[in-house]
This record gives sequence, structure tokens and C-alpha cells, in this order.
Amino acid sequence: MSKRYFGTDGIRGKVGQFPVTPDFVLKLGWAAGKVFAREGRSKILIGKDTRISGYMFESALEAGLSAAGVDVLLTGPMPTPAIAYLARTFRADAGIVISASHNPYFDNGIKFFSSAGTKLPDEIEQAIEAQMDIAMTTVDSAELGKARRIDDAAGRYIEFCKATAGGISLKGLKIVLDCANGATYHVAPAVFTELGAEIVEIASSPDGLNINEGCGATATQRLQKVVTAEQADLGIALDGDGDRVIMVDHTGAEIDGDELLYVIAGQMQREGSFSGGVVGTLMSNFGLEQAFAREKIPFVRAKVGDRYVMEALGSNNWLLGGESSGHIVCRHLTTTGDGTVAALQVLKAIMETGKNLHELCAGMNKMPQTMINVRMEQKVSIQGVEAIDEAVAETEQQLGDRGRVLLRPSGTEPVVRVMLEGEDATEVADLCQLLAGNVEKALRELETSD
Repeated sequence: MSKRYFGTDGIRGKVGQFPVTPDFVLKLGWAAGKVFAREGRSKILIGKDTRISGYMFESALEAGLSAAGVDVLLTGPMPTPAIAYLARTFRADAGIVISASHNPYFDNGIKFFSSAGTKLPDEIEQAIEAQMDIAMTTVDSAELGKARRIDDAAGRYIEFCKATAGGISLKGLKIVLDCANGATYHVAPAVFTELGAEIVEIASSPDGLNINEGCGATATQRLQKVVTAEQADLGIALDGDGDRVIMVDHTGAEIDGDELLYVIAGQMQREGSFSGGVVGTLMSNFGLEQAFAREKIPFVRAKVGDRYVMEALGSNNWLLGGESSGHIVCRHLTTTGDGTVAALQVLKAIMETGKNLHELCAGMNKMPQTMINVRMEQKVSIQGVEAIDEAVAETEQQLGDRGRVLLRPSGTEPVVRVMLEGEDATEVADLCQLLAGNVEKALRELETSD
């Protein structure tokens, strides 16, 4: 099996555990630098979120790249999608983000973008991986890479985000903005304020340790309370690196990525920028699929993960896709998932239709969903297990066209996720419990026979 040091989703782990250690990051920076330096003098952009270990890894990457003869542009704390944008703006050969996204502060990771703000081509990834196996050397002193900080990086990204809103004014809107104490803390408030909205900020004071802690797109309870207490029009929750968004309507109800996709697709249709269909994932709510079917909008499901959504968008040449988690890609506006840009498209729909967020979501009825994790002693394939296939077929027959069944083995742990959706919450819960029991029984028997 070949080694995989990084990829579309980056490398990620606890600080001090392989592979995210300073010496590994130093070597990774050098390896990447050696590959990009083959084409002549190169420059690479580095950004990070607000977790405390970002300073350490930034220095390690800078040293490794400099040792390979590559110039470095440092942005400081910036959202992941901002690095994708700035890599294009500054004509850098690549962009590197130091972030573990929505994870706790003690995790960190590295993600690469190409000069076009997209994933690195496979051949570049493979070349960097191969370089990791070569002993590290340093270029002559006169050839060492130089580093400089970009003082106006935040301002450039703020203007870019505002431009994606198409000139709308948010005057009259009161918004509670949750920045997850992460990378958007100094840019997102400016974007919405400069467009005219009244902003109430929460979780916008990072200290290196509080990123994603009880706040942001993965924990909206505080945001929901503040929205209702402030009698705000809505709330916006970004995650630690700013590529996800979840919203809250004026009633305090959470609006997830599926519902936001529905609202954005509707707005794109109204303004004439919609083309093709929408990409969701295996976990996208069945209600979203039904809503798009009623409106004759093509809809396909990709595997869970932003890389798979991007691949499906590219292969279909479509413009809009995303996940229930709030990672939404508007390809007509940018090259990767961007929570701030996605939120602006929703606000655009609100301002241009005169409807509130609650009303805009009314055309999509989310199906009740139940998921049970069946845990095993070790990872076991469910492919071709007759008893499981029969149990799934029986469940699907009982649901008919009123719901769907999904079995999804975890990619990282010995768990099979059994998920059901349907019109009746009680029926869904009961059938899911029954199916999970049958799956567990079949897998236990399979383990015993082996």
C-alpha cells in the first residue's frame, strides 16, 4: 500500500501524534517546495486558523519551504476559502492552510490548494509524497526562499465576499453572527456590516484554545438563544476555518446545509444563474431530494466528503452542491466551499424576495431521520452479506416511496451506520432499530464464522 501524506481533505490529527508534528510539517514544507521549485522560482501562500499550534506549524512550513528555495507569503489567521481565493489573486504556485476545520483546538492539520484554488493535481500530490522519502537538504544561502507577510489579505477577501453578493444591501437586517472563535472572526463581521446589516457578534474573540468550543456550525444552541433574545431576523454560524455555515431563523430553528442548498438553488433560478442540477451526499435529507424532484431540478448524491461533492460537480459540470453539515460549494462564484459566500446567497434570496428565512425553507419538508451505529470488534465488509441484503430489502419494501435506507460503513472505525428516513418518525425509528439489530446479528455471525 502506498503512503498517503496528504490529499484533498488534508492531513489531520492531534498535535504531537503522527503525522501532525513540527518535524513532519517541516519535511512536508520542504518536499512541497522541492516539487514546485522544479519549475523555477516559486512562491507559496500560507494561512491558518486561530488554534494555538498554528504558529508553530506556520514556522515549520515556512522553514521547510525556504530551505527548498521557495518564497513564502504569510496571511496570518484566514478562512480556508480565503486561501483558495488569495492563491489565485497573488498568482501563487499553491496555497497551504493550517487548520483542523470544525475539530477542537488540540487537533490541527494541513491542506493544499493549487494555483487555481482547487485540489492539487494527482501528479503533484504523488511527486510530493515521493519527495518525502528523500533526505532533506538545504539550498545554498543565496537561493534560500524569502518570506513576507501580506498586510491587506483580510481586506482583499472581504471585498471578494461582498462582490459575490451582487450589490445587494442588507440594510434593515439584524443578524447574530457566530464566528466559532475561528478564522472568520476578523473578516465575516466586516463583510455583513459593510453590506448594511446590524450585527450582533458572538464567539468572535479567539484565544487559541476556544475555537469551536460550544459554538460555531457544529454547536448552534447558543446562537439559537441569542437570536430569539435579540429578536434578530436570523443567525449565521460559521465553523473554525470558515468553510461551513449553518443558519438559524427568527424563531430559533436551526437551518442546516440541505435547507440552505434548497434556498440557494431557488435564488439561482430566479436570477438566471442556475445550470444543470444540484449535488448532495448520501446523507442529504430525503426531503431535499423530493423538493428538487417536484421542481424538476436534477439531483445526484455523492459520497460523504467535500472532495466527492467537488468531483461530482466537475463531472456533471454543475454549479451548486453541498452537505447537510453546511459545506456548500457555489462554483459560479468560487472554487471551494465558503461559509460566508454561501450565507450571502441566502441573504440575497431574503432581500430580493422579501421573505424571511423560515418562509424560504417552507417548500422543503425535512424527513424524520434515525441513525444507529452498529459497532464491531474490527472492521467487517457488508458487501455481499446475504442476510444484510435481505434485511435491507425488507425494510425498503415496508417504506416504499415514503423514505429511504442507507447503510454506510465508517472509513475510520469499525462501525456500520444504519440510517433511515421517512414520513413517519415513529415508523422510521422502529424500522431503524429492527434493521440495526439484523445487521449486528449478521455481522456477529460473520465474525464468528471467520
